[in-house]
Amino acid sequence: MKFIVDAQLPKSLSDFLNWKGFDSIHALELPDKNKTKDKWINKFSIDQERVVISKDIDFLESFLIKSEPKKLVLIKTGNIPNSHLLEIFSKNLDLIIKMIKRSNLVEISKTDIAEHE
Repeated sequence: MKFIVDAQLPKSLSDFLNWKGFDSIHALELPDKNKTKDKWINKFSIDQERVVISKDIDFLESFLIKSEPKKLVLIKTGNIPNSHLLEIFSKNLDLIIKMIKRSNLVEISKTDIAEHE
């Protein structure tokens, strides 16, 4: 499974996913780095079959209106320390991956993980 982690999230999340054996790119690794436009990220994610991981509600709106990106993990934790976000992914990675495989939208909050068709 391949991911692209948006600019509002730490590069350490992308590094963690790579360490776990996935193919993950952070926005910092793109040509325009953290200034990369959402439209470009959507196209890139579709072209490379990557799941977008973002906090940006604009991705949710694009997903709901245009089905772009094809798969989205929306982080709805608010502002939490990076270590807490990594802990959520570490403790729940198997569940998150299962949900992504069967659904196109996964939402992660501080206390819950939900999937949507």
